[in-house]
Amino acid sequence: MSRPLIGITTSLSTGERPRQLLDCFYVDAIEAAGGGPVPIAMTKDLDALRPILERLDGLVMTGGPAISDGLIGTLPEDIDPTPSRRHDADRVTFDELRQRQRPILGICYGMQFMNARAGGTISADLQTHFGVGPHTPSRNDGKKILHEIIVEPESQLEAVLGAGRPRVNSYHIQSVVDVAPHLRIAARSEDGIIEALESEDGSVIGVQFHPELMGEDGAGLFRHLVERAKNRSL
Repeated sequence: MSRPLIGITTSLSTGERPRQLLDCFYVDAIEAAGGGPVPIAMTKDLDALRPILERLDGLVMTGGPAISDGLIGTLPEDIDPTPSRRHDADRVTFDELRQRQRPILGICYGMQFMNARAGGTISADLQTHFGVGPHTPSRNDGKKILHEIIVEPESQLEAVLGAGRPRVNSYHIQSVVDVAPHLRIAARSEDGIIEALESEDGSVIGVQFHPELMGEDGAGLFRHLVERAKNRSL
């Protein structure tokens, strides 16, 4: 059976020679789940993207810099805004895949982007906004942060990760504040920060943590995406 094609958004390094960058952990996770990874180019002419997007069966929106859409507050100095070239490519990619009802997995920035694009809001700085401790190693003396999340019972996320309180990583400065229409909260951290969102039918799942770095503990999210994409590609 052929592998469903899973698009992957990429990061952008700006400067004299701009470069698109893709962490191989995303590629490996999609491949291991049975998908065919397809990095998505950030074309200057966004219409040039559409023939590629039309062929995709699913999408992973990867981590990235700061979200500016739906922003509450002022961005702190230790997080860069998203370059317009990436923002525009991500916007067209997300809109096209949602319009075609393809399954989407949003990771960290990817979850925040989806929420803001669908009408939700994002805090510029979760520590300032919510009065909680750091959720990223860069504000924790470089020490890795692991914490439990409280998964909503009977959610799609619970069906994927299982019941209980999964332990996840944490690499974010911003966070979701108001959830967009047609999305719902699927998990929170112990300090109340929204850690996952989902659509009612589970075709869209966003997580604030990075499952591609969690081995088998995060692999179920990629298998869920690929399985949904297989059904769409038949």
